[in-house]
Amino acid sequence: MATNRELLWLLVVLLAVLVWSWIEPFDRATWWLEAIPVLMALPVLYLTRRGFPLTRLSYYLIFLHAVILLVGAHYTYARVPLGFLVADWFDFTRNHYDRFGHLAQGFVPAILAREVLWRNRVVAGRYWLFFLVTCFCLAFSAFYELLEWLTAVVGGDGSVEFLGTQGDVWDAQWDMFIALLGAISAQLLLGGWHDRQMAVVTGSMKH
Repeated sequence: MATNRELLWLLVVLLAVLVWSWIEPFDRATWWLEAIPVLMALPVLYLTRRGFPLTRLSYYLIFLHAVILLVGAHYTYARVPLGFLVADWFDFTRNHYDRFGHLAQGFVPAILAREVLWRNRVVAGRYWLFFLVTCFCLAFSAFYELLEWLTAVVGGDGSVEFLGTQGDVWDAQWDMFIALLGAISAQLLLGGWHDRQMAVVTGSMKH
C-alpha cells in the first residue's frame, strides 16, 4: 500500500512536470485539451485517498500516464523529441509518441477499472472481469476518439495539433487498436501482482 510520503513525492514531481509543461507550450489551446485529464484527476485522487485508497501499482501507473500526457501537451504529440529520436532509430516515417500515449490509455485505465470493479464486487469471476475491463477500455478509447472528432468539427483547422493524425486516415482506428492491446497486456502482465496488492489494501481497510 502506498504511503503518504510516497504519494507526496509523486505529487511534487508531477507538479514540477506540470509547471514545466505549462511554460511556453507549442500551442496553448492544445495544452489545455491534452492536460485537462491530469487537472481533473488530481482532486479526485485526493478526495478518494482515505475512503477508497488505490493500490501502489495504480498510483504509480497514474503518475506515469500523467507525465506522458503532460509531455504531449507541452510539445503536442506529433512533435515530442523522443518520438523523433525513436523514428530515427527505427526508420519510422512518423512520430509515434501518440501511439505510445494510446497504449498507456489502454494500459493504465485497465488496472484502474479492474480495481474499481473487483473491489466493489461489481463483477464476480476472473474471466468476466477480464472481459468487462477490456470492453471498458475499448469504449473509453472510442469515446476519446469521438471527443477528438467533435473538437475537429468545432475547431476546424485549429484542432489539428490536438488530433495529431500526421496524415494517417486510419489514425483513429490505430489509436483504438493500440489502446485495446494496452488493456489486454496490462491484465495479462500485471494481473497477479495487482491481485496481491488489492488484497493488502482491502485487508488494511478492514482494520
